[in-house]
Amino acid sequence: IYILEDDASIRKLVVYTLNSQGMEARGFPLPSLFWQAVGEQMPALVLLDIMLPEEDGLSVLKKLRATPRTAKLPVIMLTAKSEYLDKITGLTLGADDYIAKPFNPLELVARVKAQLRRFTQYNSEERRQSDNVIDFAGLLLNKDTHQCIYNEKELTLTPIEFNILWILCENRGQVISSERL
Repeated sequence: IYILEDDASIRKLVVYTLNSQGMEARGFPLPSLFWQAVGEQMPALVLLDIMLPEEDGLSVLKKLRATPRTAKLPVIMLTAKSEYLDKITGLTLGADDYIAKPFNPLELVARVKAQLRRFTQYNSEERRQSDNVIDFAGLLLNKDTHQCIYNEKELTLTPIEFNILWILCENRGQVISSERL
C-alpha cells in the first residue's frame, strides 16, 4: 500500500497503523517519489492526499486512471479537503473512497481492508482468465505487473524471485531443473 502524503506526521501514522495491522505500507512525501516507486512495483492500493507539492492529488488520480497499468488500482483519497464538492470531485475522477482528515485510524484500516477485498473479488475472475496470471492457494501472481499477493497482502519480490516463483507455480507438482530456473 502506497501513501502519498506530504505531512510527515500523518504519513508516519498511516504507515505505522497499516504495518501494525499486517499490511505492507510505504509513504511518499512527493509525487515524483511516488511515481518512481509505482514504476518499480505496483501497490495493492493507494492512499492519496489532494494538497501536495509538485502536483496535486487530483492530477495524480487522473494519471492513475488514464494509465492502463494502474487504471483499476484502488485509490482512497485521504485529505483535509472535506467539503461536499471536494468529495464529489474526487469520487467523480475515479477515487474508490474518500476519507476526510482528521480520521480515525481504525476506520481507515477497515476501509482499506474493504477496498482490498472488493478489488480482489472484482478482479479475481478477470485474473483467472488471463494467461499472465496465476491464482493458486491464496497466491496471486500477475506477470504483466510483476505483482505478487498472498492472502490479500502484497509481497515484495525481486524480478528473479518473481520469475522463479512463477515457474514453480506454473509447473506445480513437477521437478524443475536448476538450468530451467
